[in-house]
Amino acid sequence: MERAEIVLPCLDEAEALPGVLAGLPAGWPVLVVDNGSSDGTADVARAHGARVVVESRRGYGAAVHAGLVHATGDLVAVLDGDGSLDAGVLPAMAEAVRSGQVDLAAGRRVPETGSWPWHARAGNALIAAELRRRGLPVHDIAPIRVARRDALLGLGIRDRAFGYPLELLLRAGAAGWRIAERPVRYSRRAGGRSKVSGSVAGTARAVRDMAGLLR
Repeated sequence: MERAEIVLPCLDEAEALPGVLAGLPAGWPVLVVDNGSSDGTADVARAHGARVVVESRRGYGAAVHAGLVHATGDLVAVLDGDGSLDAGVLPAMAEAVRSGQVDLAAGRRVPETGSWPWHARAGNALIAAELRRRGLPVHDIAPIRVARRDALLGLGIRDRAFGYPLELLLRAGAAGWRIAERPVRYSRRAGGRSKVSGSVAGTARAVRDMAGLLR
């Protein structure tokens, strides 16, 4: 099976990273993008065998884009570095892309109790419903995803903040990509505080970033 290079965009995830890295598919290359952490995230990542690049421009999209630029694998998997998503789904997702079944394999969160605050879940549901209205077969905003690196870069995604995953789906849909979702267990984060769903304000910022893309 072809391995995907795993990109982990991280901001202050030193507490969660050891467990996250231990739970990734064995032998897959890992690239941690440190997005301005102040807790030693980069040092922890290196100590556990991950390659590290630093992206000084703050923003989820900026970190993901930097990861794609510096990745060397043909297939790339992207997920958060907080330990909330079950990386055990990655081999099947990577195989779906490698075999040509789909162009983008995306996760659909199946939340455990207490893992997904109501405000974040509601915002996600509204945006996903709008995407389905536009013909995209999704129920989540691709919190974990696998695709070919060159194809992702070729989409020309411009958002460098929280709207990045939504713009990815919109551009992939416009380009005629075959998109398939796979259920993924969504747990409480392993450490630290979520920059999005951890507060109503964080969720509001994310929804604001995404709403502009849907106009």
